[in-house]
Amino acid sequence: MSESPRAELRLAAETPHARDPEAVLRRLEWTVIRRLDGLLHGNYRTLFRGFGLDLADLREYQHHDDVRHIDWNVTARMQTPYVREYHEDRDVNAWFLLDVSPSVEFGSHAKTRSVSAEFVTVLARLLTRHGNRVGALLYGKHMDTVIPARTGRRHVLQILQRIGARPELGGNAPTNLEEFLRNAFQVMKRRSVVFVVSDFISTPGWEKPLALLAERHEIVAVRLYDRLEMEMPDLGLLVIQDAETGEQVFVDTHDRGFRRRFAEAAAAREEKLREAFAAAGVDALELATDDDLVDALMRFSDLRKRRSMLAAGGSLPAHLQAAP
Repeated sequence: MSESPRAELRLAAETPHARDPEAVLRRLEWTVIRRLDGLLHGNYRTLFRGFGLDLADLREYQHHDDVRHIDWNVTARMQTPYVREYHEDRDVNAWFLLDVSPSVEFGSHAKTRSVSAEFVTVLARLLTRHGNRVGALLYGKHMDTVIPARTGRRHVLQILQRIGARPELGGNAPTNLEEFLRNAFQVMKRRSVVFVVSDFISTPGWEKPLALLAERHEIVAVRLYDRLEMEMPDLGLLVIQDAETGEQVFVDTHDRGFRRRFAEAAAAREEKLREAFAAAGVDALELATDDDLVDALMRFSDLRKRRSMLAAGGSLPAHLQAAP
């Protein structure tokens, strides 16, 4: 079986307009983006703090400068320490790398793919309404869709429509994120903000291409999950189906030992994921199927504040010192 089997749960039928991109976008503009405007006081760039940093100047090192900004080549040539200064590019070029493989059809509250689509739609609209360009790459059983980076509300609707129109895929092979990330590297030439939106249920080997992407781009790994993946409730006898391969196993969830082993395996996988993100040098945002999208985006804002403060050599305020 693939790395994290998921029980086959079916949700109630969606409302008739659920796949209508215009209706979905209007709902998100009223229920999410308006709330974010109030919380951010209209300053959407707070969400993207620290992205698009370009080298502005070199100057001699001063006390309290961040040693990570020392330019060692210039320092060796001038025989005195020099640091690099940056300015933040006002235009952000963004890409969404979307995993829409069979495992993202799972969800005990909402399907993971629906959560993914709404997250992407909100961020894309926040970016495009200020003139920034966004594009998307979609992976089902391979990278089958490339939506070039453009701006405007109609472009956001196109991305949303392409996500929503995809049929559910039958599971017969595990996801290969390594292949997806390597192919994405060839598509995205200009330095960009890249959101890798996935449950990261994949064959091994995606860590190296993720680190390679991070050398060229600003990467945020948006890890999608359902809380049932963390802890199995006592539901009696169940048939659990692997959404990726279709393999089924019969389990007794009354068995405390089984539930304990399930939770331990989930915790080990979580730790391995966090280590992989840290090793690749990418920010990670965890997004559950029952998360409030505004809360999740404010956690993302805090994540970027931490990153920019640490990069500048500053100390963190108390409310940012704990991980979200």
